[in-house]
Amino acid sequence: VQLQASGGGLVQAGGSLRLSCVASRSSFRINDMGWYRQAPGKQRELVAVITSGGRTNYADSVKGRFTVSRDNAKKTVYLQMNSLKPEDTAVYYCNADILRVDYWGKGTLVTVSS
Repeated sequence: VQLQASGGGLVQAGGSLRLSCVASRSSFRINDMGWYRQAPGKQRELVAVITSGGRTNYADSVKGRFTVSRDNAKKTVYLQMNSLKPEDTAVYYCNADILRVDYWGKGTLVTVSS
């Protein structure tokens, strides 16, 4: 299984970015998919997760600003990030639960300038 994330970049505070992550080389059903992030000097933390049925869960710090969605047919998870803040600066990793095994993408850097 490979997870390939894209969509990171540099944006000014208040701006928006959309991350995408495609799962490939897997013929199995994907359970939860989600996004985590790791800022310099900090531990990796959950940003948002979405079940195969579409239920979502968000970190308190991003509620109301970020939206996670998925396309099961395309095995893709998205993260729409609006009203970005400098504290959202981090490497964002996508995650997929396949047969109770966690798979991780390599990460995509999001930098929010003030």
